[in-house]
Amino acid sequence: MAHTCVHWFRKGLRLHDNPALMAALRDCKELYPVFILDPHLHNNTCVGINRWRFLVGALKDLDCSLRGLNSRLFVVRGKPEEVFPELFDRWKVTKLTYEYDTEPYSLSRDKTVATLAKEHGVEVIYKISHTLYDTERIIEENSGKAPLTYNRMQVIVKTLGPPKRPVPAPTIEDMQGAMTPCSENHEKKYGIPTLEELGQDAAALGEEQFPGGEQEALRRLDKHMKRTGWVCSFEKPQTSPNSLSPSTTVLSPYVTFGCLSARTFWWRLAEVYQGKKHSSPPVSLHGQLLWREFFYTASVGISNFNKMEGNPVCTQVDWDTNPEYLAAWREARTGFPFIDAIMTQLRQEGWIHHLARHAVACFLTRGDLWISWEEGQKVFEELLLDGDWALNAGNWQWLSASAFFHQYFRVYSPVAFGKKTDKNGDYIKKYLPLLKKFPAEYIYEPWKAPRSVQQAAGCIVGKDYPQPIAKHEVISKKNIQRMKLAYAKRSGDSAESANKSPVKRQGTKRKAPSVVDMLKKKDRRKKWRHSIQVCVPVVLWSFI
Repeated sequence: MAHTCVHWFRKGLRLHDNPALMAALRDCKELYPVFILDPHLHNNTCVGINRWRFLVGALKDLDCSLRGLNSRLFVVRGKPEEVFPELFDRWKVTKLTYEYDTEPYSLSRDKTVATLAKEHGVEVIYKISHTLYDTERIIEENSGKAPLTYNRMQVIVKTLGPPKRPVPAPTIEDMQGAMTPCSENHEKKYGIPTLEELGQDAAALGEEQFPGGEQEALRRLDKHMKRTGWVCSFEKPQTSPNSLSPSTTVLSPYVTFGCLSARTFWWRLAEVYQGKKHSSPPVSLHGQLLWREFFYTASVGISNFNKMEGNPVCTQVDWDTNPEYLAAWREARTGFPFIDAIMTQLRQEGWIHHLARHAVACFLTRGDLWISWEEGQKVFEELLLDGDWALNAGNWQWLSASAFFHQYFRVYSPVAFGKKTDKNGDYIKKYLPLLKKFPAEYIYEPWKAPRSVQQAAGCIVGKDYPQPIAKHEVISKKNIQRMKLAYAKRSGDSAESANKSPVKRQGTKRKAPSVVDMLKKKDRRKKWRHSIQVCVPVVLWSFI
């Protein structure tokens, strides 16, 4: 039987390593590549302008690649459960293919669509290719539970062997016999929307640092894989959070949107590593992909993963509700230049270094402002190009010491941490030009500058730039005590026992080995272990 097939593009916005697309082409007479602008996922509340621009770029690139195969992309607007019945009837569809998605909304949506497809006599085929492994298989291998430590995750994937190899992109030969019908008003009805049509002001955008699309993803991958020495020696802690240009590859947005296959990335790395001495997980580039897999698996196996309440692994903390503090953090006006520069870069470019994410996340939660990690999660989801549901939730829990990481007494200093890699404050001067005339000794703490220095710099603290929102050295100690009480409550201990040394108290009900413990064996982190409050372990957020 020759099928009329819809291939539903969602996250996998690429042709390479797309087994579901290849399944669509088997016994296919008519192919309709479809992308649905789902109001639940694609709206101006949870998608910022940089994410919109990246998505539009990725769709344009995908459409261009499909046209090279004598096909094209159909962009449809609406709820999938309402869109598909109409398309099934209009195009006489007999087969629907898509890449498997592990997010709770996606699973519910796909179940509904599959039921509708069955009612319309449409065969449904999905393939796993957004993750390295089948996350359900990992959970099954771990006695039906999600692994809660990276060590355990490594043990499991070692038993499973390496990920499957990626499948090649379809060729013209693969398209033989399959045509894509197209009407004269295709662009009007199914064209890719402009930013203006999406309600965005393109004039407000700066230079596009990271264009969306598969071709850009593969170009960046090729560029970095040629740096064999850098790839082999890559260790996550040894990159700078405040370099003026990214000290990592910035491939994470492309993996998030599926412009780059994680399996393709894995095997390209394996080729570079072959026969050479190289770093190992958790700090290597392979290790960063496994961090991604770790949080994806956790998000599948842990209920209410993106919430505190009802989340069985998350410590219940009495976070404050303070809209003014939250707005100051979000809008880069905390009075701490390092924090404000990071949040400015996030808003302008849609990307910040993973350690910069650690710093602002710790500051918002247990470090200084005592605001729930769920609030920070929403901001990152909107503004980050690589705002991935599972990684975002997992990392916010980690940095708030709510789950996975329990050394809550290790707190990032919003002053000292940035100085480690940028003593002159060049990063601050770039993103907060108001402060660029401050001398280096005051750039991280402008409120300490004498009035004459502030006047010479053309910026009076309290007038032109805000006073610090909190006294870090005071509030961070208070917040450590609050975290101790939350941990004591979780383990059923008394308030008196909670007052013991936090080092002795770090092992609560679940004592999970930290990544820091794993890294101590190598003892390569001397420049990261220092007297100021910093050393939160290296986890995947913007992984590369």
